[in-house]
Formats: sequence, structure tokens, C-alpha cells
Amino acid sequence: MKTFCGRANPTTGAIEWFEEDEDYDYHQEIARSRYADMLHDKDRNMKYYQGIRAAVSRVRERGEKAIVLDIGTGTGLLSMMAASAGADFCYAIEVFKPMANAAVKIVEKNGFGDKIKVINKHSTEVTVGPDGDMHCRANILVTELFDTELIGEGALPTYEHAHKYLVQEGCEAVPHRATVYVQLVESKRMWSWNKLFPVHVEAEDGEKVIVSPSEMENCPGVSSVCDIQLNQVPSSDFTVLSDVVTMFSVDFSKPVKSASTYYRVQLEAVKSGKAQVVLSWWDIDMDPSGRIKCTMAPYWVNPTAAVQWRDHWMQCVYFLPTEEPVLQGEKLYLTASRDEYSLWYKLQKARGEEETKADVPVECPVCRCQAHLLWNRSRFGELNDQNRTRQYVRSLRKVLKTDSVCLCISDGSLLPVLAHYLGAKQVFTVENSAVSCSVMEKFLKANNLEDKIKILEARPESLTSAHLEDKKVSVLVGEPFFTTSLLPWHNLYFWYARTAVSSHLASNVTVLPQSASLHMMIVEFQDLWRIRSPCGICEGFDVQTMDEMIKNSLNFRESKEAEPHPLWEYPCKSLSDPQEVLTFDFRETVPEQCQSTEGSVNIIRKGRSHGAVLWMEYHLTADTSISTGLMKISNEKEHCEWNPHCKQAVYFFSSVIESEALSDLPSTVTYAISLDTKTGEIAMDFKL
Repeated sequence: MKTFCGRANPTTGAIEWFEEDEDYDYHQEIARSRYADMLHDKDRNMKYYQGIRAAVSRVRERGEKAIVLDIGTGTGLLSMMAASAGADFCYAIEVFKPMANAAVKIVEKNGFGDKIKVINKHSTEVTVGPDGDMHCRANILVTELFDTELIGEGALPTYEHAHKYLVQEGCEAVPHRATVYVQLVESKRMWSWNKLFPVHVEAEDGEKVIVSPSEMENCPGVSSVCDIQLNQVPSSDFTVLSDVVTMFSVDFSKPVKSASTYYRVQLEAVKSGKAQVVLSWWDIDMDPSGRIKCTMAPYWVNPTAAVQWRDHWMQCVYFLPTEEPVLQGEKLYLTASRDEYSLWYKLQKARGEEETKADVPVECPVCRCQAHLLWNRSRFGELNDQNRTRQYVRSLRKVLKTDSVCLCISDGSLLPVLAHYLGAKQVFTVENSAVSCSVMEKFLKANNLEDKIKILEARPESLTSAHLEDKKVSVLVGEPFFTTSLLPWHNLYFWYARTAVSSHLASNVTVLPQSASLHMMIVEFQDLWRIRSPCGICEGFDVQTMDEMIKNSLNFRESKEAEPHPLWEYPCKSLSDPQEVLTFDFRETVPEQCQSTEGSVNIIRKGRSHGAVLWMEYHLTADTSISTGLMKISNEKEHCEWNPHCKQAVYFFSSVIESEALSDLPSTVTYAISLDTKTGEIAMDFKL
């Protein structure tokens, strides 16, 4: 059966209708899942196995049958661990039907068909009794329902229901306990992901400062966690203001409450500074004694311990509602409030005990300024990047004249304000959404520019002469940045928008950026390859069925696709020189015919060719370019530095996806890359 799906094309801006196979969503879910990453997480798997063996032993020592309930079984791995550890029977629950079907095959293939029953239901729908899904309540509860924030995947309500209806009182639980840790820090870099700093512009008539609306300054932001690989943040990027403290812990062997609550700890500032950010992570004890521990602690907490790489569990960055100056030795109270699925924090100075008690719990932060709804964390960081702003200022200064009529096409950009301060006679800005219009209005008001810059809430193709007060545009500018872009080339929407407004442009129009180019480089990843690499055998169990399922989903489309990743979080080394592969001239309209290129790139360094990284470079003027990808290749190890504000495109080679052992290292990689100008899609193929 086929289904009609409508979606906005991020590159052309058009609403398109596709006939998709009914399995399309499922294939997307599997292809982009983190199952491979979890199966490659040796530390996690080993600790779970140890914990399960110990729990089964404790139950058997009491003379009881070991009946296991495994919620969210996925591949069935934890149930197979329990069965091989001597459990009498396992009920493995998996709500995602394709995954449940795979678990049945994997369980059968490993010879546990008589010991494990896979139940394709949500755990809250499972029945217990002679005619139920489970014949009796379980006495061992095994789950892996955690995300980076611990509770974001609904672990608490799931545990609450299981204790009420599916497991015996006093059951064993693996993991037995989870503990959440916090540390207070000052970090200009991380704070720049949440607040807009003043922007300084050197204009003809002196320095101008673009300030944020007070509404934005005082906005608590959004409650959603910022989850990142903290192990890639150098210690020079933050100042520790408190010791690591335990925020709260949850005992999974006892009834769990999911209702909203709060936890409170007293801290002492170990240094004076501005408290801006709470860094947080958790660990899980697989046994009651705490001897079998799996931790997400970042590198500076246990400097001598080896850090296990994983992408399915990372670390959390929480922004405090406002920055609080603290003095060394000062006593502080940190409150963590939570609902069923998320956490948020508030810091208070210690005052009289009675007075402080009345201050909690804390309401969930809600963005009032709308900027946190328009811009994500990396976009805030990009707008705060002074070096990047300077490049736009330098380029605008070259192209603007006192009689320039300037039109800006980008979402929620500061370029129109820069253009005004740098001397444009008139500035218009096209904003695609009501939210970006609202944010821009607030900015103009805060900087007394309401009558200087005109906001047009319209799509480029519906722009009329009346919008532009019957003037012809002499300078068309864009960063370009659009909130709908996922892959680097999606911002080519600027080219399509430029084509749509052609009739409003002066014959000698200056377009900034004047052109763009697509670049690529062959790399070896330190760890990221694991998310797409088959596992084969995991802790002695054959999970190849899962590998095949992921491979089929990745190949569901005729051509494989690149995927977006923020590579500053994922170290890699370059095996080739960077190469320009396609160019796009914004001074001309989008051509009718496709743009394509074929070629080869030489491998000049030893290493395993995991894939190609692709990014865009925007040529603002003849001598100023902005890269959304590679910034530089540093040191003798050839490690790459990437633009930290953008996601780059990664195309994993089939040798990673199929785990082929290449007989010898390739000396060249051939490629074919094409832009279909009608659909705005870039297709690519690589051969080692």
C-alpha cells in the first residue's frame, strides 16, 4: 500500500507530495536509530550481564524460580542474558512492531525460543493471569529505558506501572539504582548557546551596539535539556564553581513515583564567578551493593579512568534562568524540579531556613521572548560569534553605498541591522514565519530602529512591488540561514529565493554571498563509525538479524543519503585534502539543467576510510568566505577542527555499514555528486 505524504522541501521551499511506501516511517526510524551504538557499547552490555547474573543468583539462592520482565527489549539482548544466566522464564516487552518481530527471530536463532516470550505491546497494556500475556508477576525487573536525561523516555511512569501491576513486591531490579550528579559552572561558551550578547559594529559615525530586548535578557529560556558530548569540551571552556554533588537517586527495586516533584541540595561555591550552567550526568548501579557501576561521568571527574564512548547516553547542559554572581565559600541552594519526562534547575542564595523552604518547587521555564523558539542552541552560538560577524561587516562595508536599497533573506538574522548601521539608505527583511517576525520586531524596537527597517512577513515568491515601495533592490543579502535546514546544502534555499525575487532586483544588483561551493573530505572517525557499523555478535549472542534490518532500512531509498552531525563533538582525522566539488553562482538565477560532477580524491594518509564529510562555503565577496564545515586541520595527527555552530553532512561508506574488511587500503575514492535543480536534492555516490 502507498501513502501520499506532503512535506516542505527545505532547499526549494516548495510543498511537495510524495507517494511513499507504507513502511517509509518505519525504515526512517530503524535507519536513524541508535541500536548499533547500544550494541557496540561494551561497558553497558558487560555491566548489564554482570548485574543480571547476580540478580538471577540471588533469586535462585532464595529457592524461588527466576521470572524476568524485560521492558523495552529491543533486540531481546537483556532477556537472552537472563535466560543464559539461568532464569526460568523471561517476558520481553517491545512496543515497536518491527523491532518485536526482529526480537522473535533473534531469540529463536540463539536457541531461547522456549525461555523467552516476546510481547508486542506497551508495558501498560500487558495483562497478568492464567489467560494473560504473563502467567504470573515477575520477580526480576530488567529495563533499559534511559536517555541522556535519565527520565526523558518515560522511565518513571513505566516503572511506576510495572511495580503496581507486573512485578512482585521486593523484586530484584537491574539496574538497581540510578543517581544523578550535578556541578555548577561558569562558561561563556555554553552561556552563548542560550543568551544573545551585545553585538558591536564599527560604523562610519562611531561604534554601534546591537542590544537584546529586555524580554530576551530576562527570559528563562526553554526547559529542554541540551545534551552533548561533554568529553569534547576542553576544560578551558568553563570554570568549575562547585564540587560534584549528588542531586537525587531512584531505587528501581521499590515502587517508583512519577508525579512531579523537586530535590534540593546545598552547595558551597569553590570559586567566585557567575553561575550560569548546571552540568549533569548519571550513573546506574546494576546491583544493590554498587559494585557493578555504569557511569556517564565526563573526563575530569575520574581523570585516571578510561572513558567509554557512547552516543545514546551523553551528558546534560542546563541553563539557569538567570546568571547568578557567587562568591567563594558562599552557601547556595540548588533545586532540581521535574515532571514525568524532564528536569530544570534554579539556584538560590542560602538565607533563613524557613524563608528558603517556601521558595520551592520551581515552575517549568517557558520562553516568553520567542527567540528560544526561533533559534536553537547552535544558532545562538553562531549569532554570538564575533569573528563571523566581523566577516559580514567587512563584506557589507565593501558593497553598500549611501543610496543602497537592501533586501535581506534569512530567518531571524541580524544582517538587516548591520546593513542599516553600515549606511544602506533603505533596508527590507523577508521573514518566513510569524515567530521570526515577532522576534525581529522586538529587536528593532529595543534598538530604536522600527522606522528604519521594514519587516515583510511574506514568502519570497509572493513579494510584490508594493512590499518594496516600488523600489528596485540594489543589494540582496543573506547569511544564508533558514530554520528548516538540516543538511548543509539546504541553505541553498537562498538561491531559490533569489530566483523568485528576480523581477524586484536592479539590473546591476550585488548579491551577498555572491556564490557558494560544496566541499568534501575523506575521514577516519575515532568513534562515530560505530553508530552505523554492524555488531554481529554481542556478548556471545548473534544479533545479525538486527544488522540486516538496519542495512535494509539504510538501503530503502535507491540512493544512500548523507546525515547531519555536529562534528566538533565527534573527533576524526583527515585522510585526504579537502576538495571543492560543486559551485553555485548566486549572481545568476537557478539554472534549468542539473549540476553534476564526477571525480576522484587521493587518500594521502594511513587510516580507515569511514566516510566523506561534506559542507558548504559561502563566498561573501571575492576575498571573504565563511565555512560551515572545516576550519582547519591541526597538528601532526591531522585532526580536524569544525565549525562548532553548524552540522556537517556525513556519508558513511558501505564498508562501514557492511563491515567489509578491505584487503588493502584504498589509494583513491571516486565520487559522483549532482544537484537536481528542480527538486533541490543532492545525490551522491562514492566508491573505494
